[in-house]
Formats: sequence, structure tokens, C-alpha cells
Amino acid sequence: MDGPVKLVSRVREDIATARAHDPASRSALEIFVAYSGVHAVWGHRVAHALWRRGFRLVARVLSQLNRFLTGIEIHPGATIGRRFFIDHGMGVVIGETAVLGDDVMLYHGVTLGGKARRGAGRGTKRHPTLEDGVTVGAGAKILGDITIGTGSTVGANAVVTHDAPPHSLVVGVPAQFRPLADATADAARGVHD
Repeated sequence: MDGPVKLVSRVREDIATARAHDPASRSALEIFVAYSGVHAVWGHRVAHALWRRGFRLVARVLSQLNRFLTGIEIHPGATIGRRFFIDHGMGVVIGETAVLGDDVMLYHGVTLGGKARRGAGRGTKRHPTLEDGVTVGAGAKILGDITIGTGSTVGANAVVTHDAPPHSLVVGVPAQFRPLADATADAARGVHD
């Protein structure tokens, strides 16, 4: 009985997360039937469970079906925490060894991509880690085995190839970071780079 109860609890949590992040949502029913980001996460959970149990081909086929239906590609090997939300998710790509903590939010067009290292074999971590509470703006590309620290924000269209410490604002091409508190204070004062 624990399985179905846990499943219903997670679905409710996902819907509540979508409502909290999207002020345009009108109802839980609307989210349940019409939010592709939520559907992609649900499909990933099934594919990831199959992947972990060794049903790799079935998991990959399911992930490609999920991609076809939602426009969001999440490799079944990716590890994703709770309360993950993808807003307007078309074009999101999450690679095989990506790790996402709890309360992560991605906008459309985000790529969590790999960088192959010469001589690295199968199973080598080559995709980013996003710690808890990270938000990634539309079109951002985070590439390679790097870590974006807890509570950080990655700006739209940033190209990130280096680690960012917790509570950073990460912007630009190539991306630079600074403490999020400093960036927030500058914005309040009307100071721009």
C-alpha cells in the first residue's frame, strides 16, 4: 500500500510545485492535463526506475516517447530530486550523468550537456550537477562535469563551463558569477554592469 500512496503524494507535490512557480496556472486539473514539464518529469521517473533496474533499452525508448510527446529530453540515467519544475519546457535537454537537487527550476531551451574528456570511459560523469534551489533561465547552456551551487540563479542564454559557488548569479557568454546578494542589491539601486 505504501507504493500507491507515495505515488499520489508525489503527484500532488508536483502539482503544488507547478502552482507555486507559475502564477498563470488556474487549477490543479489544468496542470495535471496540460503541463508538458510536469508530464516530462513523470515520464522520467518511470524511465529512470527502469534504467536503474537494468532495463536500459526500454528506458531509452520510453524517454524518446516522452521527448516526442513533451518536447523535453531527459536521459533516463539523469538523477533528479524532488519538486523539480520545468516551465514552458520545449527544447530542454538533460544529459545522462546530470544530477539535479531538490527545488530546481528550468525554463525552456535549457541544456544540461556533456563535455567529453579525452580517455574518459563509459560511466564517467560528464554532465553538470545543479544543487538544491537552483534556477536556470531560458536558453542557458550548462556544459560538462561542473557544479552550480545551492540557491544560485543562471541567467537566460548564459553559457556556463565552470563551477559556481552557492548563492551566485551566473550570467554571460562565457558566464561569470558573483554573489547573488550583491547582484540583488545592485539591481535595487539601479546599478547595471
